Amino acid sequence: MSVDLVGFLGVVMVAYVVPGPDFLVVVRSAAEHPAKGRAAALGAQTGLCVHMLAAAAGLSLIAARSPAVYDAIKLLGAGYLVYLGVRAVLAARRAARERAAGREPTGGLEDGTGPRTPQEEGGPARGRWRSGFTQGFLTNVLNPKAALFFLSILPQFVHGGGSTSRQIFFLGTLDIVIGVVYWFALVAVAARLRAFLARPKVRHRWELTTGWLFIVIGIGVAAAA
Repeated sequence: MSVDLVGFLGVVMVAYVVPGPDFLVVVRSAAEHPAKGRAAALGAQTGLCVHMLAAAAGLSLIAARSPAVYDAIKLLGAGYLVYLGVRAVLAARRAARERAAGREPTGGLEDGTGPRTPQEEGGPARGRWRSGFTQGFLTNVLNPKAALFFLSILPQFVHGGGSTSRQIFFLGTLDIVIGVVYWFALVAVAARLRAFLARPKVRHRWELTTGWLFIVIGIGVAAAA
């Protein structure tokens, strides 16, 4: 198998380091709970697997050559990002009103509060994992740029010798594995911020900032459709 491995690794690392929707979802989930952050990371990489398999099956090529299909995917992805952002902003404002009224906000970071106590963390672990995984998966699988990566960028690192499909599958799998390692390291770093984010004022600003970032990114994606 002959591939331009060094060049490919350089491109992949730059793609992961530059913040995007996946980055925001993973960091926000990790700040709520490390397990949710890891679930979001695995969800994002599972979405990448879908793009890789779709490219192998030729479905991504059809979407890339059909402006209507491509735009529909972009709008779905943009709508989902805006949905996450609006929900976060509304939850932050609701939590602020509850604090002003002297009540303790209920829920997690995503619902407008923040890191839970150790006793609370032992609660709905399955629901937390499912929520993180779903957000990571949908954010990635509804991102047509990920599909185009396998169609336009990845083939540039494939050499003529050997099976092209095998080389693409090898590079795609390597991309996914690198992503899992990177996201898990990011989760470990972000999880250390939980105590800091537990402060009411900091938590409120964090929720509003990440919520509006989701909205801005979503609007930007929709405007480019």
